[in-house]
Amino acid sequence: MPVHIPEILTPDQVAECRRLVAAGSWVDGRSTAGPQAAHSKKNMQLAPECTKAAAARAVILQALSDGLLFRSLALPRLIYPPMFNRYEEGMTYGLHVDNSVQTIPGANGQMMRADLSATLFLSDPEEYDDGELELVTDSGSELIRLPAGDMIVYPTTMLHRVTPVTRGNRVASFFWIQSLVRDAASRSLLFALDRSIIDLRSRTQPDDPAVLSLTNVYHNLVRQWCDA
Repeated sequence: MPVHIPEILTPDQVAECRRLVAAGSWVDGRSTAGPQAAHSKKNMQLAPECTKAAAARAVILQALSDGLLFRSLALPRLIYPPMFNRYEEGMTYGLHVDNSVQTIPGANGQMMRADLSATLFLSDPEEYDDGELELVTDSGSELIRLPAGDMIVYPTTMLHRVTPVTRGNRVASFFWIQSLVRDAASRSLLFALDRSIIDLRSRTQPDDPAVLSLTNVYHNLVRQWCDA
């Protein structure tokens, strides 16, 4: 299910990314869409070779490396280099599913399995109207609209779309993650266990035997389920 990760970027990092992408080289987003998605995609993207995009990408990758909640959730093995899109008034991206396998740019054709998709918002909600990320879940559609610096991570298997923007500009970064743990159910159990261990640790004495035992169970499960 989707997981909201608040403040993955600090306000200063948001400002730096926004400054960089605003000065970048924007192209028609359909140039990077697959054959099924191209007809429903109407947005702008920073050209992959843009130096401003590369600088903003470095800021985001450092934040992901430092993000304990993100690492706990995703257990990342590979992260597709973050890309950037902009939706102006009237722009949208119809219902689609992301490709299951992605070719990593600049990696000599190396491919990665896309287990998780991520959208990191760089515009605040008051800067544009509509333009929600709509995720089709088992219980119905969920509309996502987050503050700048917040991120939503969701299974790449989920159908999703960006609703039409009716005012302003919606700027975000997006990318995919290949997890060390292929199975989504196992990954979800590990995330829940890790969160519980952290909560228990905050309410017990250092070196509490129960915490140590559960931590050992967690790492043994990671070893059992890890693809690496």
